[in-house]
Amino acid sequence: MSYRGYEAVIGIEIHVQLSTASKMFCPAQTTFNAGDNENTTPVSVGMPGTLPVVNKKAIEYSIKTGLALGCDIRRKSVFARKNYFYPDLPKGYQISQYDQPICENGSVTFKLDGEEKTISIARAHMEEDAGKSNHHGDYTLINYNRAGIPLLEIVTGPDLRSPAEAAEYGRTIHQIVRYLDVCDGNLEEGSMRCDCNVSVRKVGAPQFGTKVEIKNVNSFRFVEKAIEYEIERQIDVVERGDKIIQETRLWDPDKNRTFSMRTKEDAQDYRYFADPDLLPVIVTDAMIAKFKSELPELPIARANRFQAEHSLPEHDAKVLTSEKQLADYYEETAKVSKNYKSSANWIMTELLRELNSANKPITESPIKPEQLGRMIALIDNGTISGKIAKTVFQEMWESGKDPEVVVKEKGLVQISDPAAIEKIVEEVLAANAQTVEDHKSGKKKNLFGFFVGAVMKSSKGQANPELVNKILQEKLK
Repeated sequence: MSYRGYEAVIGIEIHVQLSTASKMFCPAQTTFNAGDNENTTPVSVGMPGTLPVVNKKAIEYSIKTGLALGCDIRRKSVFARKNYFYPDLPKGYQISQYDQPICENGSVTFKLDGEEKTISIARAHMEEDAGKSNHHGDYTLINYNRAGIPLLEIVTGPDLRSPAEAAEYGRTIHQIVRYLDVCDGNLEEGSMRCDCNVSVRKVGAPQFGTKVEIKNVNSFRFVEKAIEYEIERQIDVVERGDKIIQETRLWDPDKNRTFSMRTKEDAQDYRYFADPDLLPVIVTDAMIAKFKSELPELPIARANRFQAEHSLPEHDAKVLTSEKQLADYYEETAKVSKNYKSSANWIMTELLRELNSANKPITESPIKPEQLGRMIALIDNGTISGKIAKTVFQEMWESGKDPEVVVKEKGLVQISDPAAIEKIVEEVLAANAQTVEDHKSGKKKNLFGFFVGAVMKSSKGQANPELVNKILQEKLK
């Protein structure tokens, strides 16, 4: 994509907070709503003489994520100390991984506007989070609850070329880690944060431009807007004849602009060295085989299967696989109903509308997938009409009752007896004799819908619509 004769080169670093019960190197809890500095231990606040002990579950989650991203898993990876000095970094260094990360050389594929994009994953490495500084005028308070929380940092190659690609890549990673159940994906709580590396160069130029990092963006919509702004800002700088400064910037969503935070450090500025308090992480072939066997079907593969096996449109497949629980609900519904498209339609329209209105996840739906599947089967076998089904659905939503119970209690069985429908039609036509004459003479057009509506109203919506149309056409000839 060209921007005023320039091309953007974008890389993304996504920090995924792993859903472990305790921190990366100590038993302090990771609960989000804890009081200030409640989730701390001497290890997480960097007290002298304390020693870290690695969280086994964090290693397992990291390996699973790496496998889902198609990464090579190092049989021996090493923790390193990344040295820098911030008030919210109590030890004066961060335990991370440097030249020997646990995962590397992977890729992610996603679809954007119907076109498949594959983005390389250079590495995914484990590290601990820092604390949080709260600034209050002349003083700053430090909350160390986040200090030591386990993170997996997923780093792309410089493969992205547009803000829309970057945002869709972020959504794809968000989907994958939620499918794996290694991260809750709560962006508001900081469970995923994106650092966006952006540079520009003339279209066709072989060399990359100077890279600028936009730090800690916690919304994929903001990822797109921040990169859009940064591309235009950098082009303006180059066009003025000035040089791009390698720096870290922050995104201001209120002003829709980035602003400078600090000059960007290079790797040598951090003085990395292997952490002497932590042994290397050894991963065996048996561990990899075990974790690989536990991987679920991932979103894009599941969406492709829904299109191929269930003949669903790409849009439907993408919506239904946006969350693992939603995809599971759809498959259970379709298994009972035997009607893939109708199951998809009812879930995407009626069910998701009610869930969104009630602010409920799919796991809290009062209508279970088997119940919805049975209701759709009642439509297909002619027991109820599609119109009646909406009444049945609403009662199921409010009461949680089975569809057969609702149909029986409310007397909603569809009338499919031709003789019974013919009698209703004759009564409607007799009561609207003048309108019948107007229709036959052609004096008034488009009256057929009036008769259909009158018959359905007379039958309380229970007449089989196909039979109503057929009998009316015969009677009005």
